[in-house]
Amino acid sequence: MSAGSVALVVIDDAISMWDMYELGIATAVFGVPHSDLADPWYDLRLVGLRPGTSSSVPGFTLNAPYGPDELEKVDTVIVPVVPESYMYGDRELPEELLTALRRAGAAGARMVSLCNGVFALAAAGLLNGRPATAHWEHTRELAERYPQVKVDESVLYVDDGDVLTSAGLSGGLDLCLHIVRRDLGARVANQLARRLVVPAHRPGGQAQYVERAVAVTDDGIAPVLHWALEHLDRPLTVDDLAARAGMSVRSFHRNLRAATGTSPMKWLLHQRLARAQDLLETTDLPIDHISERSGLGTANNLRHHFALHLGTTPTEYRRAFPASGSGAIKTAPHP
Repeated sequence: MSAGSVALVVIDDAISMWDMYELGIATAVFGVPHSDLADPWYDLRLVGLRPGTSSSVPGFTLNAPYGPDELEKVDTVIVPVVPESYMYGDRELPEELLTALRRAGAAGARMVSLCNGVFALAAAGLLNGRPATAHWEHTRELAERYPQVKVDESVLYVDDGDVLTSAGLSGGLDLCLHIVRRDLGARVANQLARRLVVPAHRPGGQAQYVERAVAVTDDGIAPVLHWALEHLDRPLTVDDLAARAGMSVRSFHRNLRAATGTSPMKWLLHQRLARAQDLLETTDLPIDHISERSGLGTANNLRHHFALHLGTTPTEYRRAFPASGSGAIKTAPHP
């Protein structure tokens, strides 16, 4: 359970007002201390090609006190944005920056891009043969310029272990919260998301764009999803949820995908995994009771899904994210 150090790469060039969002969310998540959630919080460092130089947009100036050598010293490197002229090949990114990115990756840093920052990772060769994504408006250009990258234009973000990429805007925030979840656990990530007034967890495989938000209540979807969250320990089926929504199964599938970008069973599985993570972090319940309360059935099924989707076991997860304070909550099992 460790936050670690994060380097935010600031290109020494003019950036657009639009691109301030990615810079802003990265600093809001990693640069604003939330010591009540985890102490110490992340150590954020702004890095430019020349220490003390700045990038500017109308009304804003960003000073980067650290130089590129700092990238080899941190746990995580984030490239939130590159200027449009670099993205479309009108100009080439400085070789000094690309070399620093390569060295950081070789030194073991986790490499992250938000939106079109992916072009810097691709130019450095860090995405060769690996899956990656970007804002859907830029994925065709990314695939054409870097055919060795396995570009997925539809997803919110891609976690390929030590290299992570995201779509733009809210997709970048989803990835930042996903990183917090990986580092500090589901409980901390959920509390931070609530503080930021955003959904606690959207899986990376969710579609980048959906027809409407889950908050829409006049189609019967949101109330059913809220009800399902309160009854995850039940053996819920798509037929059950569709009947509760007053829809045919086909209509429920179509409406849920339009609202969330995923299928009913995938949505249920992600919610159950999130519930299991929370229970592992905050209670001393045995694994079999946690599997029951999260609706995953047996302990073996819980272990299977943790290995498949989280790359760990429930026991190792609990060990990595122990309850803070006086210890886990003593929780009585279901009668």
